[in-house]
Amino acid sequence: MERGGGKPAAVVAVVTEPRFTQRYREYLKREKLLDRQYRVEKMPDGKVALPVRGEALPEQHLQELRIRVAPGSTCTLTHLLDPVPSKAAQSCSPAQRLCLEVSRWVEDQGVTWSAELEADLPRSWQRHGNLLLLSEDCFKAKQWNSLEPELWETVASALGVQRLAKRGRVSPDGTRTPAVSLLLGDNGWVEHVDNGIRYKFDITQCMFSFGNITEKLRVASLPCVGQVLVDLYAGIGYFTLPFLVHAGASFVHACEWNPHAVAALRNNLEINGIVDRCQIHFGDNRKLKLSNIADRVNLGLIPSSEEGWPIACQVLRKDAGGILHIHQNVESFPGKNLQPPGSNEMEEHWPCPQQIITNHGGNGGTRDSRRSVLSAATKPEWHRWAESAETRIATLLQQMHGKPWKTQILHIQPVKSYAPHVDHIVLDLECRPCPLVD
Repeated sequence: MERGGGKPAAVVAVVTEPRFTQRYREYLKREKLLDRQYRVEKMPDGKVALPVRGEALPEQHLQELRIRVAPGSTCTLTHLLDPVPSKAAQSCSPAQRLCLEVSRWVEDQGVTWSAELEADLPRSWQRHGNLLLLSEDCFKAKQWNSLEPELWETVASALGVQRLAKRGRVSPDGTRTPAVSLLLGDNGWVEHVDNGIRYKFDITQCMFSFGNITEKLRVASLPCVGQVLVDLYAGIGYFTLPFLVHAGASFVHACEWNPHAVAALRNNLEINGIVDRCQIHFGDNRKLKLSNIADRVNLGLIPSSEEGWPIACQVLRKDAGGILHIHQNVESFPGKNLQPPGSNEMEEHWPCPQQIITNHGGNGGTRDSRRSVLSAATKPEWHRWAESAETRIATLLQQMHGKPWKTQILHIQPVKSYAPHVDHIVLDLECRPCPLVD
């Protein structure tokens, strides 16, 4: 265990003369009593202290050492107040250190350590300040149940945190509530700073994706000065905040129906000093009363934001239109040569996407991006989905406003690989009303 300052607590050690050190060491190793996390230390009086596991060494072992292992030896106990970590402990990875400390503690509780338990330890995790979020695929064995809650204190100490939580599956309740249980600590509130923006939220109630950082950085660089934006799936402010803080949007209407996310969003607007430039619309965005107001609309919901497309078309300015940023998980099909409409031949190889696709088709044509040349930095499935979305949006706009609109694919931006053969992408779609012809 560790003290609050991060130093290890005092360790029990057995003391004897130097000439008996090797015999003591062999016995303690054989009995699984030697604490290999710490070095054997030389005492001021010339004797040697061998760190042992547990809070004390049973008298039976002391007698065995004095009488049978090393007759004539001085065998006493002491506490090393500042034990020195062994070379092996210093070179351990966090996962190795966790295994070392948990296995030692488990055996101290009288439970036999096994390959099953070792395989059930986490190999990766997310660190949120002094809280560690474990994945759902660890600590599943029934043997752990009898070791709680002290087990979690050992895990936290081994990994240098004060709080622990464990992830479950995201609840399919529409609010994407994470099934996260707090294992150690009083609350799940954490703080992150991304690109100079502070995000505070309760990890047991709200989602946070590290993988979206590239899109948050891209959003922060967009030219939004003087523009009004509607964020249909605001969450804790993942994109609302960079649009306001860095992109220069004059005002954002943020829609969210998870009450815990709304509480976090309010707090994040306050701590970032932009509360006066955002209005939160709590509830189902499909019932949003806004219209004819937005220069941009952000639809940051995956796997699909399609249910929000009609309301996105509703809030766009009727006189000038605007840009939609549409998030989507798109499946790819390795080995299949799928051709999007209008393409005669496809590249045989599609490298890993690392750049934005730009349509240079000009400003005049209606949905003329169908004739654009596919970049070798994208996948055909992305472009095919983008064209399908463009057609659907153009239809919605015409139905809603009673006249045709020009639509143009500006960018297709890869965000991250969400699962095998599933990519999270963002389509930037420009939508402008066609001028009336006299």
